[in-house]
Order: sequence, then structure tokens, then C-alpha cells
Amino acid sequence: MHLVKPLWLTHPGDLKDFEVYSCHVSPDGTRLVTAAGDGYVRIWSTEAILNSNNTEYTKPKQLAAISHHSGTIHAVRFSSNGKYLASGADDKIVCVYALDPHAPTHVSTFGSNEPPPVENWRVLRRLIGHDNDVQDLGWSHDSSILISVGLDSKVVVWSGHTFEKLKTLSNHQSHVKGITFDPANKYFATASDDRTIKIYRFSSPPPNATPQDQVNNFVLEHTITQPFVASPLTTYFRRCSWSPDGAHIAAANATNGPVSSVAIIARGTWDGDINLIGHEGPVEVCAFSPRMFHREPPNQSNTDANGNSLQGSVTVVACAGQDKTLSIWNTSYARPFMITQELVMKSISDLAWAPNGETLYITSLDGSIMVLVFEPGELGYPASLQENEKSLSKFGAGRRVGIVEGTDALLLEESSKAGELKGVQGRMGALMGDGGAQAVHITNGTNGVTPATTNGVPPAQPQAPAEPPADQRVERLKQRVTVTKDGKKRIAPMLVSSSSGIGESSLPQTQLVSATTTAGGRSDNPHNILDLSKPYDGYPKGGLASMLIGNKRKFAEIEGDEDRQVERRLTAAARNGGAAIVLNSENGLIPPAAAGQRDNMEPPKVLRPAIVNPSLSVAQVRLAVPKLRSVIVRTMDGSEPPQANGVDATTGGKAEAEDTVILEARNATGHSRTGRPQDHDPTRINCTKKGQSLWQDFVPKAVLLITGNPNFFAAACEDGSIYTWTPAGRRTINALVMEAQPVIVDCRGWWLLCITAVGMCYVWNLKTMSAPHTPVSLAPILDIASHAQGPHLTRSPGIIFARLNSEGRIVIAMSNGDGYTYSPNMYAWQRISEPWWAVGSQYWNTTDSSVGNIKSSSDKAPPKEANDQVSIENVSAGIIPMLERNTTNQFLLQGRAFYLQRLIKALISAEGYEAFESCVSVAHLENRVAAAMTLGAREEFKIYLSMYVKRLGAEGLKGKIEELLRSLTGELLVDEEDTGADKAKDELICGWKREDLLKEAVLILGKFRDLQRITVPYARLLNVVNEQSEDQSMITDM
Repeated sequence: MHLVKPLWLTHPGDLKDFEVYSCHVSPDGTRLVTAAGDGYVRIWSTEAILNSNNTEYTKPKQLAAISHHSGTIHAVRFSSNGKYLASGADDKIVCVYALDPHAPTHVSTFGSNEPPPVENWRVLRRLIGHDNDVQDLGWSHDSSILISVGLDSKVVVWSGHTFEKLKTLSNHQSHVKGITFDPANKYFATASDDRTIKIYRFSSPPPNATPQDQVNNFVLEHTITQPFVASPLTTYFRRCSWSPDGAHIAAANATNGPVSSVAIIARGTWDGDINLIGHEGPVEVCAFSPRMFHREPPNQSNTDANGNSLQGSVTVVACAGQDKTLSIWNTSYARPFMITQELVMKSISDLAWAPNGETLYITSLDGSIMVLVFEPGELGYPASLQENEKSLSKFGAGRRVGIVEGTDALLLEESSKAGELKGVQGRMGALMGDGGAQAVHITNGTNGVTPATTNGVPPAQPQAPAEPPADQRVERLKQRVTVTKDGKKRIAPMLVSSSSGIGESSLPQTQLVSATTTAGGRSDNPHNILDLSKPYDGYPKGGLASMLIGNKRKFAEIEGDEDRQVERRLTAAARNGGAAIVLNSENGLIPPAAAGQRDNMEPPKVLRPAIVNPSLSVAQVRLAVPKLRSVIVRTMDGSEPPQANGVDATTGGKAEAEDTVILEARNATGHSRTGRPQDHDPTRINCTKKGQSLWQDFVPKAVLLITGNPNFFAAACEDGSIYTWTPAGRRTINALVMEAQPVIVDCRGWWLLCITAVGMCYVWNLKTMSAPHTPVSLAPILDIASHAQGPHLTRSPGIIFARLNSEGRIVIAMSNGDGYTYSPNMYAWQRISEPWWAVGSQYWNTTDSSVGNIKSSSDKAPPKEANDQVSIENVSAGIIPMLERNTTNQFLLQGRAFYLQRLIKALISAEGYEAFESCVSVAHLENRVAAAMTLGAREEFKIYLSMYVKRLGAEGLKGKIEELLRSLTGELLVDEEDTGADKAKDELICGWKREDLLKEAVLILGKFRDLQRITVPYARLLNVVNEQSEDQSMITDM
């Protein structure tokens, strides 16, 4: 054994070296990464460390020094596939780095003594999920997940592909200080100051996994307490380790009676009967060598004909801690076969084995980093990696859970997974906010991170911009020789800047995104970039001042002045030394007389309260009646009417749109012309466009409300009558008379809604001159909350908004957070949204994260949304999410959310309520699907149905799945002879073909092997399996 401790292998400080808290070796064994109190992650060449005594070795020692944390870094770990590096620190953040294959073009930071980096490690993600220091990190052996643990008692699971937070486990009651993974990829273990080790079972999530998919993954399997009942709480870490054969866990900081020990926990029984005793202080870190060893070197006597060893294999574990002692144990001996005391001056913080299993790296809080190199045969003779795999295969390593139902099931599983790998890149983009649909063409700065390949599929690389040819004058400046005071010749240093073309800065470059990029809808990718770091000669004549202020302007052409007499007169006045008074219009200069008068729209004012019948005071329902206003304005397209000064703030200070049609109702404001109060002037209805009157009409009574769209206009009067007009001003229907004053009027398509002061809702279709249902009262939804809740009565809720959808359904949002719709088929109000879902469901205020990757029902360009139809890309703008947002707002305003959330958290941990959150989440999705069907919301229905099917598959609810698939099948199994309009109608569900919905559900469920007995028959019915078998050969690799 050799001890290697180079002097340069430190995290140097001004007075002393910084404490080193963690180290790890890359899977290929070429890099050592260390983390310390200086906030730097340093990456070293292991070759340089092992050759530190060789004076002729000249290759770089430190490969990179990364500083992206604002505090002490406690853990660094390479991913098992070598693509990523993760670090966790006391700034509560986990950083994930990726190696940029391009060499770094920047030198070390100005003012620092850091050597220039050799490798270009860039921050790929900053993961925010902890409320306190991050103490340890761990990657699964297939790199599918990253787990971080910390002093906030949380265990946070991150996706190893998209780095989205998949789950937060809060089972520990105190600081969590260690994490280790089962090499068979079935379990992981966490060690905590609550004196327990908890074993969690998991299955590797797919690349596009979401938190909702993984709700039943990462479940607590067992809690180990016995060896840790009296363990001290003074250790900085509790770093445990899993043996390479998967059979044991070495747990630090255990006790055996009064002495410190290392507990060896057996897999399966999870008991800690074996203890490694000998350390005088608490053990903080254990590390199994990644290789298994044989006692004898391989020869003909101990190997079979295939070259497999006949010897029994052993494992080697290293332990260290606060007693500054390192011990190395072999499973075949009861005593350590090596003990090194006083290696360091302070506690040993971390241990890391190289992949060859015979080199051990050690870090300590005294700032030292050293290496133990064992001679061949000293630990034993390394077994082949096939021995590791053979041992792990006993525990199911590499095998999928569940039994395959046959070749059809495998084909269905393949087709189910086909879209997953394809959507990962878009998924990562969606999480970062770039929409996932377009590749980023140009990064801000020239040293953008090259996207890492995912699942072996490299993304398309953007073409690098061509570099300008080198300037000869710059080349001459490089070689400029100057003479110093003492007569020596020196080449003068030259500033390297981004504009000189010599070097590229790693700082963001100045860029200006042209306005045309935002004209065609939202896009975060720059389409046309003007680089201001280089001179731009595109100024107009006159230079910058001319571009900003403008040259001398021409006179505008004035109607009736073809000879330009006005222009000549003004020019002559200016020639004699006078100043011509002109106005700057959009077409040029004009005299003040030619400028039209600005249309100063009179601001509306309240004239008086509306006159209501006194008998309404005894009505069961009484709604507030709007006050009588002088002017009521409504635009045809529902946009904001122009402001009083004629400039609309919503259009960026421009005048109102040219094509906007405005309906204005102007109530009588003056005194009676006859002296009698009942002889007031009629209300004037005026329809205008571009300031020109299209048509005009008069109604005898004062108008309270008006509404309109491109199909019709409507006005509700004080006497309870409603008048309607066509866009051209024709009256096609007589006045509709209500029993009380209208308080809410809304229109959508050809539908018109009116709610009166006594709570009656009327809906009419003005195209067919009919109503979908009889008038319905609001009493059921208004009185529902007026019962006793505690020591006093609560006030009845109010209406936040009432509107129609394109199917003529009434949608009402209440001030208590509830949302309702009226079903004309069932003649009853239905509650769509309520605060119960807000605190109990995991899907509240969220849409499925794969929504951004789903194409519309046709692959054509998405049409403009019309008649309240919501496209699949904008599902969050639909009626159901709108009602849920209202529930969130009103619920938080009332202040009850905090107490209900406390109740839910208490329920989850109570006996008998373990599945509470899961049941409420599934019920919430069922509520959404039913609401979308009631409202006739086509696109929302498909989105929520796919989310529901995905959740049922993750939960493994076979009864619900079978029933759902049977209901989607419908008439698909009926004989072909039964044809007709009824069958065609039954084949559609909410506007979608049953077959399409069933096919999508089967494809979603196809990846769950325990459900394939249910899904494969449906896949055969839909020819999903046959289509796949035509495209693929038989899959035999299981």
C-alpha cells in the first residue's frame, strides 16, 4: 500500500486550507472531484495525482474549478453514466453540471490565483427544492434519478433526464445526512439524525416521467432503528454504502452497547446483527469497494471451462470518522486487515473508491486530500464484472417487474414507449420555458452549453456562425515589440475582447432582438439578432440624430387642395422669418385647421339607482341591480372600449382598431322637456365604426346593460325588457319581457344569457328562436352555504361572474370558491369546482406536463380560437381551469385554506387515511372529465381523459381501468348491420371518436405490465399490435 498526498492537492485559502467535505471519482476513473468550504467544486486529473512523484509529468493537474454556490459545498457526485456532475451546498441548492466538449475560451477570473481551466464544465440546472442545507447526494445506478437529502428532513427525488422534482419524501423526523443506492436498482437507503435508516423501494422512472406518474413510486419499505438507538447526534455526516453484490448495507454512526460501531444490515431481513467494532469515535462515512475480490488469483484449478471463477467472492469496505482513523474490512475476516491512525488532524469527511476497486481517495476537515493505492493482491484479486452482475441478478437487477403476457404484450409495450423517448427533448424545453417545439438557434453569448445527448439520440446541432477573417492589422499588433527601461525587448500585451475577433468572452454578448420576432405570437427564441458588439453602418442619411428625430418632413396631401396652395402659403410665411404653425400627423405636416376635432368621449356617470318593485323584497333570491349610468359602451368583439381621450392603453398608445364596431347606449341626462318627470327623453342606441355612425335606434326606457357580438346586439332595460338587433340594426324579435330587472347579460355565438334580480336564468338561441331549457333559479347554488357552520350563520355567497360557453351552458363562479354549470339534460345544477379539490388533489391548478408536446387533433396549423373553443395548446385558458383559478383566489381571500391544509396534512399521517391524497387526486380527475363532458369542452375532455388514464395506470386500479375501457368501447363490438344515425351519434364522445379515445388509452396503459392482461385484447381489437408487427421484427430480448 502506498499513501499519495501531493502538496498541490488542496483547496487553498489565505491562512490555511479550506475544509474538504466530499470527494468522488468519475465512472471512467480519470477525474476526481472535491468540494470544500471555499465554495468551489474542483476537478482533478487522477493520472496527475498518481504520478505526482514523477518530475517529468507535465500534463494538467487541476482540470476545472467551478464556483456556482454561495456557501460551503457538502456533497459532489458523478452520475453513473458519466454525463453529469451534481453538487449540493448550504445555500439549499443542488447544481447539475455537464461537460462542454468545446475547450474553455476564457482565462481564469481576474484577480484570482486560479489556473486556467482545462475542461469546460457548465451549469445545466439549478435544482431548488430544499429549505435547509443539502447534506448528501446520490445517483441511481442507471442514472434515471438523482436524490438529495438535507437538514430540512426532506428526501427529494429528481428526474435524471429532465431534472424535474418527481417526489418529496418527508418520512424522517430530523436531519437526513446520508443516501446510498442499491446496485440492483430496486432500493435506496437514507440515514438520519432521528436515529433510523429508511429503506425505500422504487422502479426507474421513464425519461418523460411527471410527479403525477410517480405518486406510487418511491414508497417506504422498511425502517431500521435497532443499531442506532443510542447513536450520537454530533456527526456531520451519516454516509452509508451498499455492497457491490447488493447483499449488505454498511451503516455509519451505529452503536453496540457503549461503543461506536458500523452496522452491517442484511438485505431482505433488514436486520443489523453484524457490527464492525474498533473505532474510538463515531464513524461518519463508509464506502464499499465497487469490485468483488477472490482470495486466490485465477488459475486452471479454480476456474471452469467457460472461464468463470469457482471461488467464493468477498467484498471490501472502508470506514472512517471522528477518531481520524481509517479501517478497511474484508467480509471473510472478523477483524480489520488494515488500520491507519493519525492520517489527518481532523475528522475524515468522505471516502471514494476508484472504479478499479484498489485505489481509495480520502478527504478530511483539516483540508487534506490523499490517496491510498493498494498493491495487486493486497485486498484480494478483483473478480470480473460478470461476477457482480451474477450476484445482482439474484435480486432482480436488469429485470422488469411483472410477467410479459406474450409477444403481443411486448409489441404493445414498445408502441406505448415509442412516444416517450421522442418527447424528452421537448419535455426538457417545456420545463425551461422555451415551448419545446423549436430549437434554440443562437445562444446569448458564444459559449453556449452543448445539449447533452439523451438516451443515445443527440439533438440537432445548430450551425455555428462563420467567424470573420482575421484582420492583418490585429496580427501586426500581436507581434508589436516594445523596449523596457532596462533595454530589454518585450512583446506588448494586448487586450483580448469580443470585438477584436481574437478571443470570445464567456460573458453574455450585447444583442438586440428585432420587433418582428414578437409579432407572430409568443416565442422565446430569437429569430433575428442585431449584434451591437460590431459597428453597424445601417443608419439613414443624417446619422443617428436623423434616425431618432427625423429629417425635414413633407406636407401631407389635403383633400380639395390638389394645387398645394396651403403648403405654398405656409412655406412663404416661413421664408420671411416667420414660423409656420403646423401639426405633425401620420401622413406628414398639416395646418391646424385641417386636423380633425378629437372625439372626446363623455365619461360615464351614475345617474340614479334603478327603480325596482317593492314586492321584490320578499323574493326568495334577491340580486343587486346595476345603477343607471349615462353612457354604456360595448364593442362587438368584446375588447375594451376606447378610453375617454381616444387613445387605448391596451394597444400601446395607438387609437382604437379600425374595424372595431362600438354599440353605445346614451340614457337621458337632462330635465324633462315638458316639465313632467315621466316625460323623459328616450334612450339613444348608436352603432359606430371608425367614428362613423352605422345605424341608430331609440328605446323608451332607460338601458341598464348591453352586450353584443358579430351575430347580434342586445340591450336590457330598467323595466325588465330585452331588445335585440342584428349587426345592421334590424329588429328580428319582439322585446323579451322578464319578471324583474336584468342584472347580468352575456352572449356567446348565437346564445344570449339573462339573469334577473330574483335569480332566474334565461338562455335563448336567437338563431333558432328557441330555449334549451326552461328558466332556472339560482336559489340552489346561492343558498347552499347559508347553513350553520360553527357558532354563527355564514353569509350567502355572491356571484363573481356568470357566462355562457359555445354550447349554451351556463357557467357561474361564486365568491365561496365554488363553480357551477347547469345541465339541460338532467335539469340540475352541477358543481364543477370547489375548495375541497384545492387542498386535497395533486392536480390542482396544473395541466399535464405533456400537454405542450401533444399535437392538435389535426396536424394542420392551429386555427384561430373562435366561439369560445379552446385549442389544446391553450387548455389552461379553458372554462374548467378558469373556474379553478377563481376557486384558488376566493379560497385564499377567505383565509380558510391554511386551516384546511393543516387538516389535510394531519389526515395523511393518520391511521386509515394513508391513501387519502391518492383517492382525492383520482376523484379530482374524474370530476374534470365529467365536467368537460357536461360542458361539451372537446379539447379539454381529451386532455383530462389522458391524464386520468395515465394516473389509473400508475395506481394500478384494474377495476376502474377495465370499466373505463369497456365504456369507451361502446358500440365498436356491435354487428355491422346495425347502422344509422343513432349509431353514428353513439360513436362520438364529446366530439371524439370512441375508437380514437380507446386507442390512446390503450397506448398509455401499454407500458404497465401488470395491466397487459386487460389491455392486450383491446390492442388486438384496435389492430395496434398488428400495425406494430408490420413495422418491427419480433422482439426477443426480454
